[in-house]
Amino acid sequence: MGMKKHKKFTAHERELLANWLASGVNKSECARRLNRPRRSVLREINTNGSWLEDHHGKKIFVYIAITAQAKAERRQQGSAHNKHPLKNQDIYQYVLKKLRKGWSPEQIVGRLKKDHPNDPHWHVCHETIYQWVYQQPRDKNTGLHWYEYLRRKQTKRKKQKGRKVHSSHIPDRVSISQRPEEVNDRSEFGHWEGDSIEGKRTSKEGLHTEVERLSRKIKAVKVTNLTSEEALKAQETIFGQIPSFARKSTTLDNGKETHLHYLLRKKFNMATYHAHPYSSHERGTNENSNLWIRYYFPKGTDFSTITNQELQAVINEINNRPRKIHGFKTANEVYYQLLKKIQV
Repeated sequence: MGMKKHKKFTAHERELLANWLASGVNKSECARRLNRPRRSVLREINTNGSWLEDHHGKKIFVYIAITAQAKAERRQQGSAHNKHPLKNQDIYQYVLKKLRKGWSPEQIVGRLKKDHPNDPHWHVCHETIYQWVYQQPRDKNTGLHWYEYLRRKQTKRKKQKGRKVHSSHIPDRVSISQRPEEVNDRSEFGHWEGDSIEGKRTSKEGLHTEVERLSRKIKAVKVTNLTSEEALKAQETIFGQIPSFARKSTTLDNGKETHLHYLLRKKFNMATYHAHPYSSHERGTNENSNLWIRYYFPKGTDFSTITNQELQAVINEINNRPRKIHGFKTANEVYYQLLKKIQV
């Protein structure tokens, strides 16, 4: 019978070994019975054995199973305690750099695996990063708690309060229930989800955002007021810059700023759909994207102090982050690949 590959001794093996040694079985025979190399048995005895005094005061070396097991467990715990919290210094430096850029632990881990697919040195679990984040003191460089670099910037998830649904009639409204299946299952490029982001209560300015459902690419434009006229101008700016095959439809919520949606049909020949009231999950792609934008512009942001250049820098940074849904390609990479593929 061939020898087993090296593995740690179990409590049961230590008990057998102790009984055999006490009954006079030699070490080579013990190794044979355990199906282990003799050197492994010798190492186990020498490492986890103990020196005791007999009743004459003479020191003797003995191997006691319970004592050997305790010594092995203490050593294992000490070894785990001394491990680098993020596996190694290379991963540690990479994680710090990307957290400060707003990357999530899943994005960090996914990109590492994509860039180093066959090198375990660079592989780490995203849960390990989360545990590290919540155990650390403040970042010495910025004074921020490390969890503040996460998208929600909070130690505990909180239920978000959205804007009230506008109860008045939306002209020419088409329900999301009538949206074609190729839009629902994301099998076709060029379908968007739109929404507005509210700024400081005392300021009327905000953002209008649109997200392409297949690539998850975000576009955003500042608006001077959260009205249907301003939202339409923002949509004309966004959709006027892309080819017609990349702007087939948009799905909106039921806010007052969507009342002129039907003009998109006239100008761009785009279909428009509305989600059911109080059903933000039906526009989950846009809701998720707005959360990323909120990372940079928290609730209460005065958008009158934010330049368009600053806004577009943020949107570009988000669009250039690796996405798990895309095998850790970025939204920009997928979007422009689809544009190029369809144009050919």
